[in-house]
Amino acid sequence: MKSRDLKKVIITKKAESKILLGHPWIFNEEIIEKDIDITNGEIVDVLNKSNKYLGSGFYNDNSKITIRLISRNANDVFDEGFFRRRIRYAIDYRLTVMGDELNSFRVIFGEADELPGLTVDKFNDILVVQILSFGIESRKDIILKALYEEMINSNFSISGIYIRNDVDIRDKEGMKQYKGWYDLGIGFPKCTFTEIIENGIKYNVDFENGQKTGFFLDQKYNRLLIRKIAKNKNVLDCCTHTGSFAMNAFIGGAKKVTALDVSSKAIEDSKANFKLNNMNIDTICGDVFDVLKELSQKRTKEYDFIILDPPAFTKSRKTISNALKGYQEINYLALKSLPRGGYFATASCSHFASPELFLNSIYKASLDAQVKLKMVSYTGASPDHPVLIGVDETQYLKFYIFQVI
Repeated sequence: MKSRDLKKVIITKKAESKILLGHPWIFNEEIIEKDIDITNGEIVDVLNKSNKYLGSGFYNDNSKITIRLISRNANDVFDEGFFRRRIRYAIDYRLTVMGDELNSFRVIFGEADELPGLTVDKFNDILVVQILSFGIESRKDIILKALYEEMINSNFSISGIYIRNDVDIRDKEGMKQYKGWYDLGIGFPKCTFTEIIENGIKYNVDFENGQKTGFFLDQKYNRLLIRKIAKNKNVLDCCTHTGSFAMNAFIGGAKKVTALDVSSKAIEDSKANFKLNNMNIDTICGDVFDVLKELSQKRTKEYDFIILDPPAFTKSRKTISNALKGYQEINYLALKSLPRGGYFATASCSHFASPELFLNSIYKASLDAQVKLKMVSYTGASPDHPVLIGVDETQYLKFYIFQVI
């Protein structure tokens, strides 16, 4: 290995094993020794006890994840060209796997694109960026400049980059929260709304105040699966958010579609999207557990296709047990509300609820409901949210469709 001027961190054998298996995170308690005066955001070399090079990563002692690896190549030089190449790889991958569906997609997905803590979504001609690591924040100017230029080089029209750094996790990482336009030197768009087209359906996207970056792109192809099942069905879309599953059911030829959400804003946003697409879809503003409980107690089954896409029930390993009970209960209530032969779609977006744990909660719900489930399909996120094998955190979305028998 050639001589390097990066500061050094020595880690435990357990952490070394994890890195060799492909995981890019090193926690504070896994550090044995380190050089003095390491600045947060600085790139450090990671070594084992025998001083063997294992990788290089962003350092931040504010975070439980003290080092996030960005490379395992000892010859890498972490200049503007390095980050530009990473961005280029990410864009080229999407151009390959997303086909012609390029009006809206995830451009960069953090660790899966070896740019830890960086999320970039494209909504029409707007890029929405969220930065959750000190290392990216420290280099955002060179990274965002390269991002803009590489998108333009790929023949995308980009009129602005909007920063959505208004999330609590930044506090834990030692960074301030903020949001607003990033100055590209090309002026700023006049508003923080845009219209996108996904699978032929139009959506209004509020990228200033909408959840996460403004719209959930990861269910893109799962929404198409709904169309195939919905024909001639009475469909209830629970936790509808922007009305996406409801509208795909409508396109699929459902007899009747109802969109349910506890948030009055979500219902209003959904109605706006229904109007935008000239769709006659009913709405209910109410708690999904209460509504399903009432439906489950009726002898006449009002719906023969129910879709569950709730927010994550847990964002911590400590609360996974309660979360799994919640998944079991909501799935049980949905199954009790369906007739034999009906269809049931259910999702979890918590990576702590592994595919095995989530499926087991569904199985327990079916036993409680005294029904059997015939699996139609099992999928995850669309390929612009790639799963990095060995990094379970990237395999967060689980989406099942069953027939109730």
